[in-house]
Amino acid sequence: MKQVTINTLMLALCLMTSFTAVAETAEEKGLAIATEADKRETGFKDSVANMTMELKNKQGKTSVREVRVKSLEVDGDGDKGLSIFDTPKDIKGTASLTYSHALKPDEQWLYLPALKRVKRISSKNKSGPFMGSEFAYEDISSQEIEKYTYKYLRDENLNGIDCFVIERYPAYRHSGYTRQLAWINKQEYRPEKIMFYDRKNSLLKTLNYSGYKQYLDKYWRAEKMHMVNHQTGKSTLLTWHEYQFQTGLTDSDFNRNSLKRAR
Repeated sequence: MKQVTINTLMLALCLMTSFTAVAETAEEKGLAIATEADKRETGFKDSVANMTMELKNKQGKTSVREVRVKSLEVDGDGDKGLSIFDTPKDIKGTASLTYSHALKPDEQWLYLPALKRVKRISSKNKSGPFMGSEFAYEDISSQEIEKYTYKYLRDENLNGIDCFVIERYPAYRHSGYTRQLAWINKQEYRPEKIMFYDRKNSLLKTLNYSGYKQYLDKYWRAEKMHMVNHQTGKSTLLTWHEYQFQTGLTDSDFNRNSLKRAR
C-alpha cells in the first residue's frame, strides 16, 4: 500500500511538472528571460567609461569621436546617463543627458556649447540619430523590462554561443521600431545580437556585441558594439575601455547644470 502511494505521488509530480512546462507560454518565457537578464545587471550603482565612436558612411569614409560616459543606477526606475564629447574640436563640450524611465517616456537633453544652451529632445523624436550615429536616442537609454512586451521564439547557436532568441515589442507608441529580435546568451544572459525593425516592419539595423569582459565578478560589458544600418549602408562602431564602477556618482552629477559644466 505504501509503495502504491509513493508511485502515485511520483506520477502526480511528473504530471504537474509536465503541465507547468506546457503551461508556460512563449510570452511568459520571453518575459522570464528578460527578467533574469535585468536581475543580473542590478546593483552596479554607477559606472564611468571612455568610448570611441567611429562613424562610417556608405562610401566607407570614417570619422572618429571620443566620448566619456557616466551612468547612475536608479532604484525603481530607469538609469541616468551622461555622455560628454571630447573630440573632434567642432563638437568638443557637447553633452547628452538621459533620464531613462520604466513606465513613462524617457527625458533627454543635449547641451550645445556653441549656443551655450540646453536643448530638450522631444519625447516623440526618440527615433532620431544620436549625434549623427546609427544609434537612435532610444537606443542609448537603459532598457528597462517594462519598456517592452516579450515573446520567446527559439533556441539558436550564434557563432558558437548557445542563445535564446526572443522578440520584444516597444510599449512606447512613438518608438521608431515595431519589434526587435534579440539573441541572449543562455549562460550569462547578456545580449549578443539585436535586429531592429522599423515602423513598416522592415529590417532597419543590426547591432552586434563582442569582446565581453566581466567586472566586479558579476557585470558583463561588451568592448565593441557595432550597429549597421541596412537601409542606408552606414554603420557606427562603439569601442569601450577603462571601465570603473562604484565611483561615488550621485544625482547631482546628472542634472541639467551638469551638462553645462561638463568638462
